[in-house]
Amino acid sequence: MARKRVLIMGAAGRDFHNFNTYYRNNPDKEVVAFTAAQIPDISDRIYPQELSGSAYPQGIPIYPEAELEKLIKKLNVDEVTFSYSDVSYDYLMHKAALVNSAGADFLLLGHKSTSLESKKPVVSICAVRTGSGKSQTTRRVADILHEHGKKVAVVRHPMPYGDLRKQMVQRFTTLADLDKHNCTIEEREEYEPHINRGMVVYAGVDYELILREVEKEVDVILWDGGNNDSPFYVSKLHIVVTDPLRVGHELRYYPGETNLRMADCAVINKVDSADLGEVEKLTENIHSLNPQADIVKAESPVTVLNPEIIKGKRVLIVEDGPTLTHGEMKFGAGFVAAQKYEAAEVVDPRPYLVGKLKRTFHKYPEIGKVLPAMGYDKEQVQDLAKTIEKVKADSVIIGTPIDLARLFPIKKPHTRVLYELKEIGSPNLADILEKYDII
Repeated sequence: MARKRVLIMGAAGRDFHNFNTYYRNNPDKEVVAFTAAQIPDISDRIYPQELSGSAYPQGIPIYPEAELEKLIKKLNVDEVTFSYSDVSYDYLMHKAALVNSAGADFLLLGHKSTSLESKKPVVSICAVRTGSGKSQTTRRVADILHEHGKKVAVVRHPMPYGDLRKQMVQRFTTLADLDKHNCTIEEREEYEPHINRGMVVYAGVDYELILREVEKEVDVILWDGGNNDSPFYVSKLHIVVTDPLRVGHELRYYPGETNLRMADCAVINKVDSADLGEVEKLTENIHSLNPQADIVKAESPVTVLNPEIIKGKRVLIVEDGPTLTHGEMKFGAGFVAAQKYEAAEVVDPRPYLVGKLKRTFHKYPEIGKVLPAMGYDKEQVQDLAKTIEKVKADSVIIGTPIDLARLFPIKKPHTRVLYELKEIGSPNLADILEKYDII
């Protein structure tokens, strides 16, 4: 019987993992192409032979997702596997309709087919949407584990937007490692806060190789998820962060609902900035999907290093890019800080946009009066720097998890926003870790 010809729809992350775990050594399937979405300028690459294996001596081409329908017919594709995250069910089923109408099957791989077993306990922190608060939850869990004498490393969901051959297994222990690996702003936002706490961070492309390396040096592995994707490793404890500012999204986005249904513990974050009725509605939704899950309520209070830079000033707010774009949030920590510290005015950056940032706002017009810190390549970073320089504001609030001033000079007075997770009442995360015999 001929092998089924497969195309994997992805965004440089889950797609490669699904290939590595399910397709690379599958005698019944032949992957003929990947497509790339969400992330700009990551198509027209090759998934190299060093990663694809001996069955693919030329590697596997990566095309823009816009060519999907044409590729199904041109490459005689039998099966299309959807392999990226944080998409609405409406979006997902439109893709399924396109694939089916072109004559191919549409497939979603489950956790059992793609999860790797670890010799060490894994605590996974995932979410129902981008921007729910995974990062500060992961930091909080890491702090608790350290307090109990556990040696911990973070394995971060993949973001390999550069040379895949050089990114198979990456280990970060210092900020200099971020420069060595030519990390994007998006990668720095996820790695830098952990590194500043003395944590070891792993990331890359081949997550089995990564797992075998990290197992050598830790007692507990923390899986730090990306978007609302599910973990790549079998978890002893699966923590899922939910967002009362977007109630209902936990029921309508893929694979966020999958995460919530699998959760051992659901964290309701941002209770300090959400309406009480919305918190109660979210609690009901969690119980309806997963009545066995423990619920931890938490807030993420913001602080700034220099509040005098905000009070009474006309401010430009720079926020985390993915949270505003495919995360669909209208604001982030920077906007909360502007309100808390009484900015006189939030300056609209749209009249001052440079280069690729114009494309970002065209694609995501709902972003509004805050500036996403887009930086998937050097050109985007330069466009961000030029836009900040052009905006006629008194000062800049940096709501991203990293110090942008390390990447380029910011001449205007500026201050960073810091935020950490703080549990409210009981159970708290320490209780949950104890319940699952992690501490």
